[in-house]
Amino acid sequence: MPYLLSLLDKSPIEQGHTAADALQATVKLAIRAEELGYHRFWVAEHHNMSNLASSSPEALIAYLLARTSKIRIGSGGVMLQHYSAYKVAETFNLLASLAPGRVDLGVGKAPGGFPLATRALQLAADPASRPDFTDQLSDLNTYLAADPNYNGAQATPFPPTAPERFLLGASVESAELAAAKGWELVFAGHLNGDPDNLRKTFETYERASGGKRPILALAAFAAESEEYARARVGNLRVIKVFLPNGQTVNVGSEEQAAEFARQAGVTDYRTEEKVPSVLHGTAKQIRKELDEFHRRYGVKEFVLDTPALSASERLASIELLAKERLSLVA
Repeated sequence: MPYLLSLLDKSPIEQGHTAADALQATVKLAIRAEELGYHRFWVAEHHNMSNLASSSPEALIAYLLARTSKIRIGSGGVMLQHYSAYKVAETFNLLASLAPGRVDLGVGKAPGGFPLATRALQLAADPASRPDFTDQLSDLNTYLAADPNYNGAQATPFPPTAPERFLLGASVESAELAAAKGWELVFAGHLNGDPDNLRKTFETYERASGGKRPILALAAFAAESEEYARARVGNLRVIKVFLPNGQTVNVGSEEQAAEFARQAGVTDYRTEEKVPSVLHGTAKQIRKELDEFHRRYGVKEFVLDTPALSASERLASIELLAKERLSLVA
């Protein structure tokens, strides 16, 4: 059953290591992913996080493009609420001019950080005039079209091949929006693994887009033995924070939950500890699960999020998965 495998990396900072170490581990992972035949390599955007080093995906993308030659490199994704659509289009048009046919622009709606970072990022913006997410996607479409006859500001340079566009989401609303704006949908199954929601979102996107299927993002960790994989992911936890205004956010610990609430200026909050959804086991076991998603939902491409484990374990995992799928990945 043919389908493509791609990767998402968040540049986790291991205990006792530095952010520079984490970024170099991401670079090594991207280089190896290209050698192994992965289709895309995406990097994330997280702000003011002590355990994650990738705060500026566009800067990291430029470096990764320079260190690789074939694999597509992109954002998974740019947190669009913080930025001018014009500036995002300029940046990715420039990247696509440096590496034609290899650049992906993935965008998301979340803030990608805690309230203090969000306020710092949006300090110069007038909340009353800031466009909503839907309007920003429309503006990006206009700027990325690179129409020389457009009378407005043009996001130069115009690349030989425009960046591919991806909307990251996990809802029916995201599916409808992506289809309406002509963007590829990446269903964030690593963040929301509810099977009923997945089915409804896939059906909505297929219907609204005229038959296209979303890409499916999943967290996955492969090891030589099922026991080792289970032991390594068994202690991973996600803390869901519920604020009085109805906002919810996932963080990595109770300490982070308390800090998020402090920055949001609230004391009346509650938390729930959740076990993250991570495919784990041997590469053969993970392949069977991917095959089943492909059979059931027609998934043509998976973006595999590597959990925040050691750099050597993340590297070994992608090597094992590629070996299991080598004939189809390549």
